[in-house]
Amino acid sequence: MHLRFSQDIQALLTRLTEQPLRLSDILTETAERGFSLVIGLLVVPFLFPMPPGLTTILGSGCLLLSLQMAAGRRLPWLPKRVSGFCFPPKFAYQLLQNIERGTHWIERLARPRWPRLTTHPRINQLNGVCIAWLTILLMLPIPFTNPIPAVGILLFVIATLETDGLLMCVSYVLTALITGVFAAIFIIFWHLVGGWFQ
Repeated sequence: MHLRFSQDIQALLTRLTEQPLRLSDILTETAERGFSLVIGLLVVPFLFPMPPGLTTILGSGCLLLSLQMAAGRRLPWLPKRVSGFCFPPKFAYQLLQNIERGTHWIERLARPRWPRLTTHPRINQLNGVCIAWLTILLMLPIPFTNPIPAVGILLFVIATLETDGLLMCVSYVLTALITGVFAAIFIIFWHLVGGWFQ
């Protein structure tokens, strides 16, 4: 049976009522869905204010998984130090509820289209490269920019989970646009710094 992203989130919410939620639980719960769902769950917190320390843990986990995708690995893996991280219960519950509400409108747009594109192994590796690049941008210490690459990553996740080739092509275009935005930020910063030393 094909589960949608919001249904996977609901399963995690149910699990959270019974025990604390660890990254290892997410890997166990979502292993059948491959890398995309796990990456999606790791990157969504970047859309919201996060407690200190989560950025490094979640970002490094997302980067490691995306690099595994790019290398052609079939099953996701995280080191024990990262996979053993336990989400604060209140934060995890609020986060999963926000994700569940937010994914419904995205799922209305996504539907199976161009399935050969979304299931091709080389395309999956290309997606891993794009997600890894967006994750690097995500982890840069630039205030208020986290949601920009996070949205790009989430589009890749939804496109893959819903086998939507059209949305995947949109994700490539958005990746290029996000890269342009960060390049503009760096250029502006470079000129500002240069002006201070003149």
